[in-house]
Amino acid sequence: MRLDLRGIIHLPGGVKTFEFDLDLSDLDFYGRKPICEPVHVKGKVENRADMLILEATASSELDLLCDACGKPFRRVKTIEVQRMLATELQDEEDDDIILLDGSILDAGEVFTTEFVLEMDTINLCREDCKGLCLGCGADLNTEPCQCKPDMDPRLSALSALLE
Repeated sequence: MRLDLRGIIHLPGGVKTFEFDLDLSDLDFYGRKPICEPVHVKGKVENRADMLILEATASSELDLLCDACGKPFRRVKTIEVQRMLATELQDEEDDDIILLDGSILDAGEVFTTEFVLEMDTINLCREDCKGLCLGCGADLNTEPCQCKPDMDPRLSALSALLE
């Protein structure tokens, strides 16, 4: 999606609204493709005192696996984006400003980057997920651990008597 901002670049108070869907279903994250629905992007670019401000939201439903218990779950991911736009940069290292191609904003590229950067590195099916026992593999959210407690090695002679 490319936005032509020519009509508002030199028009203080000018606003250009936009809304589109972005297909990111083929992006791979750690061997999975969690973005199962199109990312819906809605926002505006506004000229405020000769500064172009991009404000938008991007939202999609994600198909995830819990990193603690391994169960599949779905969650809606919504991000807020607010960036300044410029036709030329004075400081090449300013990552908060998006450079336009003439008067064109490549919104598809901008929101693909923003959405990918906001993806969580750890996904839990719920905040208090206890995960799986490392010893017996029991799902600690639904059942107690089946592991036998480790015996103090100093008492191993006594345990032999109990058997």
